[in-house]
Amino acid sequence: MLKSWKLKEIVLMSLFGVVFGIVYLLAIHLGNIWAGVIGPIAYEWMFGIWFIVSIISMQIIRKPGAAVLPETLAAIIEVMLGNAIGPRLILSGVIQGLGAEAAFAVTGYKHFNLAIMMLAGAGAAVFSFVYGYFLSGYAALDPSFVALMFTLRVLSGMIIAGIGGKYLADALLATGSLRGYAISRAKKGDAGA
Repeated sequence: MLKSWKLKEIVLMSLFGVVFGIVYLLAIHLGNIWAGVIGPIAYEWMFGIWFIVSIISMQIIRKPGAAVLPETLAAIIEVMLGNAIGPRLILSGVIQGLGAEAAFAVTGYKHFNLAIMMLAGAGAAVFSFVYGYFLSGYAALDPSFVALMFTLRVLSGMIIAGIGGKYLADALLATGSLRGYAISRAKKGDAGA
């Protein structure tokens, strides 16, 4: 998978994985505060934050693996920093990354517009929800509550990860720091950009 990657792409993807591993761990504490106010459904509103590195990395690097690898690395870093969930969080990171990666794979890694970024955020949400459904016992909950959880998670993935990830990648591009990456080589006005 990494054969066609340049060293600077691997370094950037790794940097994103480390930074967002820290961000993800901090987000848990924010989620705990928010859950204290509105209950356990609070995490569904903000789940998109845990998918965002896959969108940012893919938007910039645009190669197979650019979504799943940084998401997995972020989970590994989060575990190393002391996430209470422990090693099973790494599998969660892989699953979330695969959900985002699937959206880009469907397009043959040729389209990186806002709709695809939002689809990738939704994909990460759906994959993670299915995993959580079996692991966390959602089947024991009222079906209408599970439907609300699912809807909020998908919307969060689309908005926070999809729109937010595209915005952050575009903001980094505007600084000029991404010259030489696929995002900067995309033609202006290209439907795939």
